[in-house]
Formats: sequence, C-alpha cells, structure tokens
Amino acid sequence: MNQADPREIQTLQMYLNEYGQQIELMTQQLSMIEQQRLEGTAAIETLRALQENADGAVLLPIGGGAYLRVKVLDAGHVLVNIGADVSVERATADAVEYLEDRITELEALAKKVAGSVEQLQGQATEISRRLEAAYRGARQAQAGQGGSS
Repeated sequence: MNQADPREIQTLQMYLNEYGQQIELMTQQLSMIEQQRLEGTAAIETLRALQENADGAVLLPIGGGAYLRVKVLDAGHVLVNIGADVSVERATADAVEYLEDRITELEALAKKVAGSVEQLQGQATEISRRLEAAYRGARQAQAGQGGSS
C-alpha cells in the first residue's frame, strides 16, 4: 500500500467498532443463556429433592438472604413457564423432562452464539491487521512527505 486512504482507515475503524459492539452484545446474551441454564438445573435438582423428601419441607428464599421453611402442598405438580408469561401445570416428572429439554436447547443456543462470537472475533482481528497496515502506510506517507519538504 503506497498511499493510505483516510476514508479506508475511517471505514475500517467503523467496522471494528461495530464488531466490538456485536461481540459485547453476544457475550451478554451468552451470560443470560448460562444464567437460564443454571436456573433450570437448580429447578430440576429442587424438584428431584422434593420427590425424595418425605416431609415436603423446603427452604423458600424470600430475598435479602432470608428463607422461610415451608411445606409443599402438592409436590406432584409444578407450574412451568412455557414462554410469553404463560405457565402451565405439569406433573413433576413432566416438568423435569421439560426443563431438561429446555437446558439442552439452551446449550445448543450457547454453542451457536459462542461460534458467532468466535467468528466475529476473527473478523475483528483481520480488520485490526488491515487497520494497522493502513496506519503504517499513513505514517510512512507522512514521513516521506515530511522528508522531501
């Protein structure tokens, strides 16, 4: 590259910024997916523990690190959110199966998003290389013009 085009440098910088923002958003999405996966796993463990617990007493978190010891009236049925703020009652075994399926879907989604992040990072790295080469070209051009004046 003999002469660095300022428009090319500006365009590359714009692309690099956009990729950075997309990577940040997808990383946040990965975090939310992981949180949902952890909540699903905790729900499954709780439901299984309830089935094994003869007295049906559990600790209910009420916030601020405080818990109530409560008795579960019907450990055989669970209300499960199926999306769009819609909940349905299911037998505990069906609820566990539903949650396991949702966890599997979340894991697949996480892999897909992670792959997209990796791809974007590769593209951002390539743009960074091109941007650095453009900056080097601009410095060389300035040094050449400064020396001939």
